[in-house]
Amino acid sequence: MPTLPVTIFTGFLGSGKTTLLASLLAAEHDTRFAIVVNEFGEVSVDDVLLQQARGAHRASVFKLTSGLIAYAGDDFTATMRAISDDARLFDHVLVETSGLAVPTAVLEALHSPALQERFIHDATLAIVDTPLLLAGVYDAGEPQHAAAAASEVFQQQLMCADVVVLNKIDQCTEDELLHAETTIRMRASDVRFVELAWQARLDARLVLGLHLNEFRAQVPSPGMPASTAGQAHGDRHAHSGLDAHEHGLLTHEHVHEEDPGWLSFVLRSQTSQAPDTLHKALDLITAQAPVLRVKGFARVRDAAGHLLVQGVRTRIACTMETASPVPPDHSHHHTHASSTMAELVFIGYHLNRDMVIAKLSEHTGTAWY
Repeated sequence: MPTLPVTIFTGFLGSGKTTLLASLLAAEHDTRFAIVVNEFGEVSVDDVLLQQARGAHRASVFKLTSGLIAYAGDDFTATMRAISDDARLFDHVLVETSGLAVPTAVLEALHSPALQERFIHDATLAIVDTPLLLAGVYDAGEPQHAAAAASEVFQQQLMCADVVVLNKIDQCTEDELLHAETTIRMRASDVRFVELAWQARLDARLVLGLHLNEFRAQVPSPGMPASTAGQAHGDRHAHSGLDAHEHGLLTHEHVHEEDPGWLSFVLRSQTSQAPDTLHKALDLITAQAPVLRVKGFARVRDAAGHLLVQGVRTRIACTMETASPVPPDHSHHHTHASSTMAELVFIGYHLNRDMVIAKLSEHTGTAWY
């Protein structure tokens, strides 16, 4: 039975994991992917976006919802075994964890007797929203507040990473990028590489076939240094810290069990939406409530396609998409189908669902439930 390499994509809510995966899918014309997507909530949006991405015909998308990936009782191990049973159809497995997940559970599952002979852990990439990092939103805050909770999850994701990808950097100066890398190195000194994603794109050579974990136990050959410092790419970005990097394989408890303040809920409307009105309503809500992520779809009256909503904290984007939000099912797990005109996922810390419903209904002039 062939052994498949696995790359794990972790990163806090809204860091851009799905966008980077979609660009990788579009660029890699000769690679056949199995993509496992996990979302913290009952409705999955990311798998829909991946199945609509250019090059999606070369990938099979498997989705896991309503929890954090690879914890007891979910389908992660069964899904990975199903992928392994069809291993000749794939060249590489990409696992996108929820923005609230710490990937230690995935790592432990990959090293379990059920999977360790079927897969090899190639690398773990932590995707970072660089402007938010520079703004200090991942710094520790007061206990029981969103800043402290977000900082803890973010820190644990960094500690699991082989590679940190600084994303959303197109408006950053060189000094800001150097400061961002310094911050990462201070928070997680064992990270091996810090890479840059320009225009939400990442060179596949920085993602696939890195072999960062499979040879960990080997002794260096005579004359071969145990680590390599200062390896530079053509972009003059230096790599350092290649000493053996161990991942803790003790599974963290569910983030939402450790801290029940994390909440996810779906709001729906049977009424078509006006894009500008919905955008303004979400601007008002995210300015007043601890919403860390909002995403979903809405129908627009007398318009083809649908409105795609993507929000990270107070940054809201509403864009018209021509494709259906419910693509044909070729993912081995059925994609949710809904007759509703609008469906939005909200994730936040101590977020009041009734308040969000009231505000959204008031400011859009439509009923939400």
